[in-house]
Amino acid sequence: MSRWDVFCDQVICITGAASGFGKLMTENLHAAGARLVISDINSEPLQAVAAALADETRVVAMTCDVANEADVQAIVQAAKERFGRLDIMVNNAGLGSEPKLLTEVTEEEMDLNYNVNTKGVFFGIKHAVRQMLAQDAPGGTVLNVASMAGIGAAPMLGAYAAAKHGVVGLTKTAAYEFGRQGVRVNAICPFFSPTPLVTQEGGLADRMDTLKKSSPMNRMGEPEEMVEVMLMLMSPTNSFMNGQAVAVDGGMSAI
Repeated sequence: MSRWDVFCDQVICITGAASGFGKLMTENLHAAGARLVISDINSEPLQAVAAALADETRVVAMTCDVANEADVQAIVQAAKERFGRLDIMVNNAGLGSEPKLLTEVTEEEMDLNYNVNTKGVFFGIKHAVRQMLAQDAPGGTVLNVASMAGIGAAPMLGAYAAAKHGVVGLTKTAAYEFGRQGVRVNAICPFFSPTPLVTQEGGLADRMDTLKKSSPMNRMGEPEEMVEVMLMLMSPTNSFMNGQAVAVDGGMSAI
């Protein structure tokens, strides 16, 4: 018996499911028996993830730009229409930033970070919580993927840090506002992990060795280690943790 069998028959929406944490989480939760609405802005790799699972009964794959509120609302609606409810919302989708000094960050870069990394999470919380509270048995869980850049300084990543601080603020606010109605909201704040966001999209590939050496454990966290904590935070048995931004950072926040 797997410790993740608690997710069997749970209805879960995951954004950013085509790669990285989202893909790995999708595979783990499907193996545990969950019913999934998986989404990503990148349609082809998302469909490849769904095809590999080969389970149209328990998996719905939808293209979703989290910066577009209607897209986020649509995936929540799909969970309701296909499976009858929503138990867990995972706001995982995000993007990185090209490393540069704050004085070099453009308005467009700041807007893009805010629109995807902050507003995308806001839309996910908003529509997931509305659905969770409208159900016959109100309640549910929201997990937001923030970052160590959301709870401390992130030199050369100012726009990203500002956006991820916003995620932590939304997490704590939503946890307070809806905790009495049975909705838990938490965030994970990972240190750099070798996902496509870091190795390809975030412009950090050439800094990998430096990033490793900056950690007290002299390495990055593996995606599997991050997903392990994400599943713990989401677990129905972890029923009293609420409003937390949990650092998974190899000890970085201890410095």
